[in-house]
Amino acid sequence: MRFRAGYISVFFAVSVFMFSEGAIAAPKPGSGSVVALEKTVDGQFRLLRNGEPFEVRGVGYVIDDGTDADALALLAASGGNAIRTWGIDQLEIDADGKNLLDLAHEHGIAVTLGFWVKHARHGFDYDDVESVNRQRELLREAVLTYRDHPALLMWGLGNEMEKDFTPGASEETDPRVWKELNHLAGIINELDPYHPVMTVVDGTPASKIDSIRKLYPRLDILGINSYAGATSAGERALQAGWDGPYMLTEFGVTGTWEVQLTTWGAPIEPDPSTKAAESYTAYTVDRNRNPLRNLGSYVFLWGSKQEATFSWFGMLLPSGEKLARVDAMAYAWTGDWPTNRVPKLESMTSPVAFKEVVAGTTTYAKVDCRDREGDTLRYSWEVRAESSDRRVGGDAEAAPPSFPDAISKGQGTDRIEFKVPDTPGGYRLFVTAYDGKGGAAVHNLPFYVP
Repeated sequence: MRFRAGYISVFFAVSVFMFSEGAIAAPKPGSGSVVALEKTVDGQFRLLRNGEPFEVRGVGYVIDDGTDADALALLAASGGNAIRTWGIDQLEIDADGKNLLDLAHEHGIAVTLGFWVKHARHGFDYDDVESVNRQRELLREAVLTYRDHPALLMWGLGNEMEKDFTPGASEETDPRVWKELNHLAGIINELDPYHPVMTVVDGTPASKIDSIRKLYPRLDILGINSYAGATSAGERALQAGWDGPYMLTEFGVTGTWEVQLTTWGAPIEPDPSTKAAESYTAYTVDRNRNPLRNLGSYVFLWGSKQEATFSWFGMLLPSGEKLARVDAMAYAWTGDWPTNRVPKLESMTSPVAFKEVVAGTTTYAKVDCRDREGDTLRYSWEVRAESSDRRVGGDAEAAPPSFPDAISKGQGTDRIEFKVPDTPGGYRLFVTAYDGKGGAAVHNLPFYVP
């Protein structure tokens, strides 16, 4: 780990590492940012960005429909100041010739630029010299391309690449992973000594922390993904022996793998208010418990993502409306609620909820939702099949089919009649309430046709 002690105005020194790829000297940034880790005399770590303290109020960022400018503007207006990406492929050029770094800079948003370190569980062989060298060269190209961009905050080198999601797998991780990460971090040190390196891991058992400390000494910041246990993630890392700075890099709601299940095995999604409370609590508790080590956090997820459902982790609808967790984080970041808050879903009920139901049954559902500003609410209802493409580790899932003809009466209102599908299997009834001002509330109830 590299940091500057006290308040001496010295940024990272160029690491004296030589690699077979050949050295290319890192020029001092002109218009680019300079970011350093500082350790104060009382043992506190903090980030300095262009000489000024910078506490990360960030989000994990996934927007893939060309609405980046709107999403970044909303983040800035909500008090966020940073995004985290997972791979270089997220920097696609838009119709105006700008990439995500350009757009983020225009909105005053700093970027932890992710480089996807490949996973053994996806077939990557750390003993394959050709594959390893190809990955190293891709990293070199990325660093040389983006190191001088003013939006760059740090490098996000990998995400949960150490994890084996096989049921019953040991928490022990492959030492080759940590050794290769140390080599990759050295490439970054050589080419860009002006931005620190963070690597994101899943959980912090003592065996993992011990391996990182022994085999990955070039790591600057430990990123921790944690969901139900987010409030104590930092403490667990410190208790396991981590003695450097860290950030929560994914948190916000209880995961699909951590909640109560229906009798047919479907995870029960928390309601919008519960999700908002979980996000606010995880952020504030972790920050307040570990002020000497915590550099900030990235709440998951600014965008939308199919994972068990389309609504579980996303803070935005696919159409761009904000959900309750956005308002909760705005309050956490700024101390003030937005002037126009999302609708509050008080309850959603149906006779079929959480039950086995006869195929073809005609039934009803209703929702109690209110808008604090008195905006007129519009409702959209949908029956979807339970996901049949469940994955692990955040891997991409296919969206389950929808049954628009199931809604027989009341579409657009707060009470509908609908027909239970004829095909056996699990289903969910979704409702989304729109306030017409950029806010929404979404929830679902599962049911089963035997």
